[in-house]
Amino acid sequence: MESHPDQVTENASSLPTLPARWFAQPGVVARAWRCASAPAEVRDFHSSLVEYAPTPLAELPELATELGVGRVFVKDESCRLGLPAFKALGASWAVHRTLTERALNGGDSGGPVTLVTATDGNHGRAVARMARLLGQRAHVFVPRGVHPRAVRAIAAEEAEVTEVPGPYDDAVRRADEAAAAPHTVLVQDTAWPGYEEIPGWIVEGYSTLCTEIDEQLTAAGSSDGPDLVAIPVGVGSLAQAVVTHYRSRPSPQTPPALLSVEPETAACVLASLTRGEPVSVTTGETSMAGLNCGTPSSIAWPYLHSGLDAAVAIPDAASARAAARLAALGVSSGPCGAAALAGLRAALTGAGAEERRTALGLDAGSVVVLLSTEGTAANGS
Repeated sequence: MESHPDQVTENASSLPTLPARWFAQPGVVARAWRCASAPAEVRDFHSSLVEYAPTPLAELPELATELGVGRVFVKDESCRLGLPAFKALGASWAVHRTLTERALNGGDSGGPVTLVTATDGNHGRAVARMARLLGQRAHVFVPRGVHPRAVRAIAAEEAEVTEVPGPYDDAVRRADEAAAAPHTVLVQDTAWPGYEEIPGWIVEGYSTLCTEIDEQLTAAGSSDGPDLVAIPVGVGSLAQAVVTHYRSRPSPQTPPALLSVEPETAACVLASLTRGEPVSVTTGETSMAGLNCGTPSSIAWPYLHSGLDAAVAIPDAASARAAARLAALGVSSGPCGAAALAGLRAALTGAGAEERRTALGLDAGSVVVLLSTEGTAANGS
C-alpha cells in the first residue's frame, strides 16, 4: 500500500490540547454539501441474511439533561449479525459483491478463495466469519497492540492469523502483498489510489446502519431526523457512509451536523481537516484500538473534507469515563464505541463550549445520535 502522494506525515501527539484539538468548518458549509446516495439494494441484502435484525437505538434522557440538548439516542452496535461491532455490515456486503464479481468475470475456478485483510480486530473477524460461512478461506494480519482475545476470536473463525510487529499501516501493507497470490483477494476497509472498489463496497455496507436510524427515529417521534451525529473515526470509512447518507437527503429536510471523534494519539482526520489535505500521522498507543489509524482512506477523504462539520480528538481517559457512563445507563460500549459520547462531551463542555455548540448548531431542543460502534466484547476494528 502506498500513501497518497500529497499526504504529509505528522506526529499526532504533537497536536496541542483543546481548543486546538478541535476543528470546525465555517458556517454551514458542510451541511450544504450534497452527494449521491448509497445503493438501495444494500439494505435488501442485509435483510435477507438469517441473523439480520436492526440494532437498538436507545434513548438516554439522562445524557440529554447532562449535555443541555433535547434528546440523546445511542445506536448500540454491541451485537450486529452475531458479532460485537458494526463491521459485519461492510464485510458481508463487500464479500458478497467480491465473490459475485469474480464469478461473473470468470475468476472463480470452482475452488475456495482466500480473503485477505488487515485489522485491529472487528473487521478481520467479520471477514473471517463471512469466509467461513461461505466456504472460503481467510488470512488476517493484525498489528502490534491488538488484544490477544481479539486474535483468538479471529482464529476461532478458522482464519489464518499473522501478527505484524508494526502498526496498523504496516499490517495493511503486509496484507496487500499477500493478496498478490493466486486465488486470493484483498478485502480491506481502507482505500488508496489503485485500490478503491472493494473499500467502496464496504462503505456501502455501512449504509444499512443509517437507514435503520431514520426508521427508528421516526418511530420515536423524531421524523425530521437528528440535528447532530457523532461518529468514531479510524480511517474514515464509517464517517464516509454517514456523510453519504445525510448529505444525499432531499434538500427540504434540514441536514444534521456531523462530528468525527478520534484518539489524541491517532487524529489523522483532525490533522487532515486542519491542513486542508490528507495527512498521515505517527500513531501511539491507545485503548481505542479500532481507531488507531494513521492515514485517512483515499475514498473517504473527499467526503470527510466536504461533509464533516467538525472534528475532535480525545484522550483514552475520556473514552473510559464515557464507557462507564453508558454502562451505568444500560448500554454495552467498548472504548471505540464510547468515543462518540466522549467527543460530544469534549465539544459541549469546558472553555469555549458555547462557541463549539454554536458551530454545531445545537440548542436545548436538539436531537443527537451517538454511534456506539462496538460492545465491550469487541477489541478493535
